[in-house]
Amino acid sequence: MRPNNIVAIASGKGGVGKTWLAISLARALALSGRRALLFDGDLGLANIDVQLGLHPRHDIADILAGRVAPEDAVLHHEAGFDILAGRSGNAALASLPETMLAALATVPGLIADRYDTVIVDLAAGVDATMRRLTTVAGSMLLVATAEPTSLTDAYAVLKRLGRECPALDPAIVINMAGSLAGGRATHSTLARAASRFLGRAPRLAGIIRRDPAVLTAIRRQTLPPLATAACEDATALANAWFGAAEHGGRSTSRRDVAAAGR
Repeated sequence: MRPNNIVAIASGKGGVGKTWLAISLARALALSGRRALLFDGDLGLANIDVQLGLHPRHDIADILAGRVAPEDAVLHHEAGFDILAGRSGNAALASLPETMLAALATVPGLIADRYDTVIVDLAAGVDATMRRLTTVAGSMLLVATAEPTSLTDAYAVLKRLGRECPALDPAIVINMAGSLAGGRATHSTLARAASRFLGRAPRLAGIIRRDPAVLTAIRRQTLPPLATAACEDATALANAWFGAAEHGGRSTSRRDVAAAGR
C-alpha cells in the first residue's frame, strides 16, 4: 500500500528547478507547522545537500549498506524540515541492481509515519530508480517549464507512468514562468497533447514565477527570502496541494487545484 503522505517530485529533464521546488515545499510545510522530510531520491546526482550547503554525516548509501537506520541518517535543517541526503557523484547508486532498488523503495515507508509529509525528489526522466521510487508515492507533482524540450520530456514521463502507474495521476507544476498567464498557457499546451494522445489531461497544481532571487540563493547555497515571487508561489502551492496542517496532528487532505495560479 502507498502511504498517502509520500509525495514524489518528478521532471522529464534536468534544469527545470525540480530540486529547488522540493526544498521550497518542505520549507513551506515546516513553516505551516507540519513535520516534513525531504528524501533525496536523485541517486548519483543527489544535490539537496549541495544546494543547501550541508555536510551530512550519513546518507542513503549508508542506509542501504546497513550501517545506519533511516531515522539515524536524518539531518535537521534550521528552516524546520528534515533531510535524508543522497550521495552526489556516486555512480554505483545511480545503477543499483534490482534487489537494492527494492530495498531503496522501502526506505521512505519505513520512516513516513514519523512525518506529516515525505517529499521524494526523484531523478529527472524515467530511469529504473525513478520508476521504482514512484511506486511508493501516494501522489506526484511533475515539474516542467515553457521550454519545448521540457514539455516533450514531461509528456514522455506522463506516457510512461500512464502505462505503468495509471492510478498515480501526476499533476503539473509550471516553473520559471514569465507570468501566471504564461504558466497557464504552458500547462494548456501540455494538457492538450496529453488529452489527445494519452486520453487524459493532467491537472495544473501550480505556477512558480521566474525569480532571480532563486538563482542567487542556489549560488550561495542557501534559501531565498520568503518575500520573493517564487517563494510566495511555492508557499501557495504547498497550502493548496497539501492542505492546512492541523495543530499538533496530521492532515492528509489535498485539494484539487486545477485553477491554481489565478
